[in-house]
Amino acid sequence: MERRILFNDLQEPEGPVCLPDGQVYIAEMSNARNCVSRIDKHGRYHLVGQPGWRPNGIAIDGDGNLWIAGGGGKKLVRMKPDGTVLNIYEGPKDYPYLWPNDLAFGKNGLLYLTDSGIDPDKFVEGQVVRADFRQCQYDGRVFEIDPRNGHVLRLIDTGLSFANGIAFDTDERLYVSETVTGNIYRYDLASQVPLEAELFGNVILGSPEGFSGPDGMAFGDDGRLYCAVFGQGDVSVLDCDGKIAERIPTCGMRPTNIAFCEDQKGGAVVTVLDTGCLEWLNLACRGRLLYRPRV
Repeated sequence: MERRILFNDLQEPEGPVCLPDGQVYIAEMSNARNCVSRIDKHGRYHLVGQPGWRPNGIAIDGDGNLWIAGGGGKKLVRMKPDGTVLNIYEGPKDYPYLWPNDLAFGKNGLLYLTDSGIDPDKFVEGQVVRADFRQCQYDGRVFEIDPRNGHVLRLIDTGLSFANGIAFDTDERLYVSETVTGNIYRYDLASQVPLEAELFGNVILGSPEGFSGPDGMAFGDDGRLYCAVFGQGDVSVLDCDGKIAERIPTCGMRPTNIAFCEDQKGGAVVTVLDTGCLEWLNLACRGRLLYRPRV
């Protein structure tokens, strides 16, 4: 497979979002930057803005504004493309955000957010995860949010062991990754009965000793789910039945997220934390169309 490094001086990169003109937005989580940056189509680096503490996932709405999980101090931030912060939203008073992680818009125009369910300041220092991570008390959650005012409309799920990546399939079903167990769950948001998490698949290979599991995800137009597996050094590809169809090695052991390119070259980009890279993979498919509603 053809691959190349688009940029290699990023600090704890996450949340890539691709634009039709070939540019890529990236969140840099390190304390030294705490920023959103942009790599242009010529491979040049641009600082966009600093939304606050540990920005993580990014989504773009129909007005071109960025929605950032984790900026502003465990909050949800809406930012203009020039870096101007428009809004900072807190979680519900009875269920405050702990670690806003990743987010995606649904066809209904609502925003869906994962929260890993643990205070990151007590979980990770730099790139070092606490040794007793398996014994931690997680309350990973999935929120449904009205982007017009930032209000949480529904709590989709709770009690997940480090809720992480999030994606929609073509049938509008929501997928969420649970890093500690390696599981990927599916939710039928249109269900008329109380929502239940359906186990879709698992991406863990063997019995890893360190912190390892599914992180960011994206669907290809081939119907398969492409999942960056942190600590395993690959993008694991699940078929429509949730079975592992392929494992694509990445340039480091800690890939954090994947996004399909929207320009003519196609393929997908992967953020890799331990190498500080934005890597491009020449995948055979395009990405599933992302929803970008006007707010």
